[in-house]
Amino acid sequence: MKRIDEALPGVVRVVPARFGDSRGYFSEVFKDAWFRENVADVSFVQDNESLSATVGTVRGLHFQLAPFAQGKLVRCIAGALFDVAVDIRVGSPTYGKWVGVTLSAENGEQLWVPPGFAHGFATLAPNTVISYKVTAPYSAAHDRGLLWNDADVGIDWPLAGDGAILSDKDKVQPTLADLPHSFDYQA
Repeated sequence: MKRIDEALPGVVRVVPARFGDSRGYFSEVFKDAWFRENVADVSFVQDNESLSATVGTVRGLHFQLAPFAQGKLVRCIAGALFDVAVDIRVGSPTYGKWVGVTLSAENGEQLWVPPGFAHGFATLAPNTVISYKVTAPYSAAHDRGLLWNDADVGIDWPLAGDGAILSDKDKVQPTLADLPHSFDYQA
């Protein structure tokens, strides 16, 4: 496995090695000891998976408040997606900044999104399946979001025109300027 630090401190791309031949490939996609030593010393408590049937489906930007704040290790197991993390830690030198990477079944890469970041993605292929490990269980009472297309954040989504397909919930999330104080930056 290889670690690639992204532009936002704490957000890390994990690239598992693949060993292939004419039959296909083998890859260790998660190793607890390696992850704890090289990325974050955390425990994962739940694995989630979702299917987005249509290209241009946007899910997010989501996060959960403490004590259910989640770190997420995200990978794409079918299709392709543009995965995004936005720093929402008040006082952070990168507050309101974002990073995005393309995750696909083909490249096998993963993205670690620590607590204190809003997370979302846009699908780039039909029938895209995302699978992610989380460090805290889902809690509806602690579930929050950030508007996916907030101009002040300025995410450069790879979507054609007005092609985003959103849930009703994601259409009305607050902008960064209206986001209640949710996380503090810890230097």
